Formats: sequence, C-alpha cells, structure tokens
Amino acid sequence: MKYLIVGLGNIGSEYANTRHNIGFRILDALAGASNIVFKTDRYADVASLKHKGKTFILIKPSTYMNLSGNAVRYWMQQENIPLEHVLVLTDDLALPIGKLRLRGQGSDGGHNGLKHINETLQTQQYARLRFGISAEFAKGKQVDYVLGNWTEEEEKILPASIEEACKAILSFAHIGLARTMNQFNTK
Repeated sequence: MKYLIVGLGNIGSEYANTRHNIGFRILDALAGASNIVFKTDRYADVASLKHKGKTFILIKPSTYMNLSGNAVRYWMQQENIPLEHVLVLTDDLALPIGKLRLRGQGSDGGHNGLKHINETLQTQQYARLRFGISAEFAKGKQVDYVLGNWTEEEEKILPASIEEACKAILSFAHIGLARTMNQFNTK
C-alpha cells in the first residue's frame, strides 16, 4: 500500500528555517532517519520510504505554498494514491509551538497551501497533521511571523515535536487515522 505524505513549505534557502516550512523540515527528519534522499522531480522534491510493508511517497512541493495543490494532485495521480492515503503536514497558528493535531478533514483555516489543495482536489476530506507555531506576533505582522525564522528558544522545542510528527506519519499508515488521532492528539 502506498501513502502520499505532503510536507508544505516554500522552496529556496531564504525560507529553509522559517515557521511556514515545518512540513519540509518534518519530511527531512523522516528521510534522514531512514537514510533516504530527496530527488528533484515534477512539481516536488520526492523520496520513497518503505516501512513495515508500506510505501510512503514523501513530497516537498516546489510550486511554492500558494500552488501546493498542483503537486498533490500530480503525485496522487502519478502514484495512484487514493485520497484516504494522503496526509498533509502544515504549520498552524492556532496551536502552541510544537503541539500536534491530526484531523481527517477540515477547512483551510486561512492557510494558503491548504486553500489551494482544497480548491485543486475539490474537497476538504483528506488528513492533515497540523504543527503548532503559535501566534506570537503583533497586529498586522502575521506574514512576517510565519515567514520568520524560529527563535533560539523555539529551536529547543522542535526536535522532540518533529520526532513525534514522524511517528504520527508512520502510525497513520500502520494503525489508521482514528487510532493515530487518539494516540497523538492527546499529547
């Protein structure tokens, strides 16, 4: 069985360590732990991970955040992956830093990457793993905050949360959405 794991982010070194790129960072950690590397392909950097009989197609869209749906649709079709086997990793301002929240569906919540995926797939019925980045910014400074680098204090929190996110990705495929939500949403 194949699963498409989509880490949302923006390409380019200027975005590499930003809060908005946590999806890329989680996939980099998962690939690194398994000694696999990403290769540049159509619409995304792609890696294939095999784990306990499951195949995970990991993609980091190269379309920029606002056009992420193009990469998701292409790789779903290319790899013949059903919607219920898609998991999107995204940053979330509504959650404290490092807090994970897995959902089987939902609105875009103002997130441009999710908005484009919803529009492109014509549905909100796909799983997403939201990674908290908090909302510690002054009025009118949301874009600067989201596209800003993690602080030194935040960097101390990230490794454990990223490791949990990697475990949640594998769990999603092995024990299913509902059981994974029960296990990881309570932490």
